[in-house]
Amino acid sequence: MNIIICGAGRVGFTIAKQLSEQGHSITVIDTSSEDIQKIDEALDVKAIVGKATYPTILEKANASETDMIIAVTRNDEINMLICQIAFSIFNIPKKIARIRSQDYLNPKFTAVYNKENLPIDVIISPELEIAKSIQRKLEAPGAIDSVPFADNKIRLLEILIKDSCNLIDIKLKDLTKKYPNLDANVIGIIRDDKFLIPKKENDIKENDKIYVLINSSQTAETLEAFGHTEKASKKILIVGGGNIGFNLAKNIEETIDAARVKIVEKDKERAEFLASELNNTIVINGNGLDEEVLAEANLEEAETVLALTNDDEDNLMVSVLVEKFAKDEKEIEDKRTMALVNKPNYSLLQDSLKIDDLIDPRMNTVSSILKHVHKGTIETAYTIMNGEYEVIEAEIIETSELINKELKNSNLPEEVRIGAVLRGEKIIIPRSDFTFLKDDKVVFLAKKDSISVVENIFRISSI
Repeated sequence: MNIIICGAGRVGFTIAKQLSEQGHSITVIDTSSEDIQKIDEALDVKAIVGKATYPTILEKANASETDMIIAVTRNDEINMLICQIAFSIFNIPKKIARIRSQDYLNPKFTAVYNKENLPIDVIISPELEIAKSIQRKLEAPGAIDSVPFADNKIRLLEILIKDSCNLIDIKLKDLTKKYPNLDANVIGIIRDDKFLIPKKENDIKENDKIYVLINSSQTAETLEAFGHTEKASKKILIVGGGNIGFNLAKNIEETIDAARVKIVEKDKERAEFLASELNNTIVINGNGLDEEVLAEANLEEAETVLALTNDDEDNLMVSVLVEKFAKDEKEIEDKRTMALVNKPNYSLLQDSLKIDDLIDPRMNTVSSILKHVHKGTIETAYTIMNGEYEVIEAEIIETSELINKELKNSNLPEEVRIGAVLRGEKIIIPRSDFTFLKDDKVVFLAKKDSISVVENIFRISSI
């Protein structure tokens, strides 16, 4: 597929890297010669210095032969204009734009995004995506992440194996015997910073990070089986009332019953806005690093603390203060902390600062965009190990060579693992004699190098 990426920042660079490694033909455009030089030196892509809003620059990028354009510059209006020109002059079939401003995302104005007005096929809002991601984590306490697939009937759980897990050193083939009623399939393990697609003879070790596809209705039972009995947080403290904090609080109010949410916001005008827009959330105007303010917010009582300011260092410091306020080690263990961090190097501090989860806005945005890049019936993608692997959902259509084939005879690449299948309302964890049928929704793990092969096997032909 021919794809133009407009914007060579961290998101643009990451998308270009992943898509070029999947075999797509990529062109990157940016006004910064420095950013373009970095991409030119590091990636096997075409890199152009210039304004992507200029038709001559898009023409230079061979826009008339392009299948998709992804606008991820730092400016919402420029991203919108790029999509308009891509459609009006070059008739590019699929146009994706990153839009941050909440005003442009107001549901009242969605009618503007159509072929007659602003022809944007997919709008990616990083703040909204991150708020949804955090909400999923809150709904599955004990999981590092929880991602819905197949109409939310199937879920991917990312779980850290602690010493309390009774399944340590148990072979995967024996898990079914121990828990015969669980629809669960371990499709990947990160061990010592290396990813492995496990076989039946592999076992689970302490400190493994495992990826399990499950029946969504069995989330709590699955987490308990892997040693996690944490309760859903009812007392939640958010430090930072920007778009992420605001949208998260609004989502919690609408979906999590009995949750008590407090937001600490430094800017007085913003705090007043939050107080007027939120119904059941207590808003405190003050600095989230001020111990008196945190005491007023009852940090000691909070079960989950989310540091979501625009400053990485502030977010890390909030996590330090959480530890300072704790009475003992058990209270630290019981309290869940999450911090928004833009700089990837800060991940090295996660363990020493006892932060349960670092939230990377870049990878959230990349995941959101990638799920719209795959062809045809591939609908959802979740990236692992900075995009080395993806968990993907696809529907079996009548032209797929998988129809009526048993899994053991499917000729799938070694680095593809079929994890779970939704057939009608039934969740199936496929064994070697499982037979694919038309309309099956299949959720599977694939290494990035195998994705083009997978698209061909599923016989997917359109964007």
